[in-house]
Amino acid sequence: MKRSLVLAALLVLAVLVAVGAPFAETAAMPHVPLSTLWDRSNVLAWNILWEIRVPRVLMGLVAGAGLAVSGMAFQAVFRNALATPFTLGVASGASLGACVYIHGTYLYGSLAFRLLWVPGRAWFAFGGAVLSIALVYGLTRVRRGFSTATLLLAGVAINFFFSSLILLFQYLSDFTQALVMLRWLMGGLEQTVGLGDVLTVLPLVTGGAMIVLYLTHELNLITTGEELAASRGVEVNRTKVVLFFAVSAIVGAIVALCGPIGFVGLMAPHICRLLIGPDHRYLTPATLLFGAAFLAACDTLARTVMFPVELPVGIITSLLGGPFFLCLLLRGSAAWE
Repeated sequence: MKRSLVLAALLVLAVLVAVGAPFAETAAMPHVPLSTLWDRSNVLAWNILWEIRVPRVLMGLVAGAGLAVSGMAFQAVFRNALATPFTLGVASGASLGACVYIHGTYLYGSLAFRLLWVPGRAWFAFGGAVLSIALVYGLTRVRRGFSTATLLLAGVAINFFFSSLILLFQYLSDFTQALVMLRWLMGGLEQTVGLGDVLTVLPLVTGGAMIVLYLTHELNLITTGEELAASRGVEVNRTKVVLFFAVSAIVGAIVALCGPIGFVGLMAPHICRLLIGPDHRYLTPATLLFGAAFLAACDTLARTVMFPVELPVGIITSLLGGPFFLCLLLRGSAAWE
């Protein structure tokens, strides 16, 4: 009964955020009547609401849900409370791809392109994420296995290597290029215009989340130990491979369009675990709902706290995540509890 109530409350929270967030800036401008946003004769107000605000909130909901469920899956697989969606270097690969595109576009304007409705920078970023996934998987398979320790070490190595390449590109860039790179690395939703980006990310996030939901029984057993899970009939290596690719696809798609928004995948699973318990059959939908509401609410705060100046939502999540991370460390949660 308690779990059902918590899930219902989280669903209501997500709906309230989704409905209220598009009108947050209007609340910060009391001289602007709310009715103007619904007046189709006011083309400017109508386009601001339906082409900018609503798609941005929807992107926040989708990205928040994806990052949250990705962090939950990695925390279970690694049995480590501090695992995040970016642990295996997917975000650094995507960031490197974006930096290559930014650097190349300023040097050679012909690199700037848009394929379908997706900008070139997102394609380069997703390509970097795919490269990172391939390298981590390849390095892990070199050991003729898929052990958690090898996977984690390979991800950390790729993460550091790509991060050093990002620093190299920033050093080789001029002031304008470096500033654009730095701004992208902060993570944000402000580049979402129209529903194109949302519809691009949604299939990968939905597919990956459905895979995680399907494997909740296996996740419950893996968190108790790989040997015990194997004795209960779980094909541990296959499960880890499937989760690795599913989660990496989610993270790669989100980072490609939104940049690396940190700490959502760390905080949301822990908060939901406190609310609903460790059973992934209930923890997974709770994490999806809370992550969606959390990132959309953080973006709303980023848009309004210094209105009319907008902060990157990555700054808000980092300001909240830093103290949260320290609390986990002080509790001695470096290993799975």
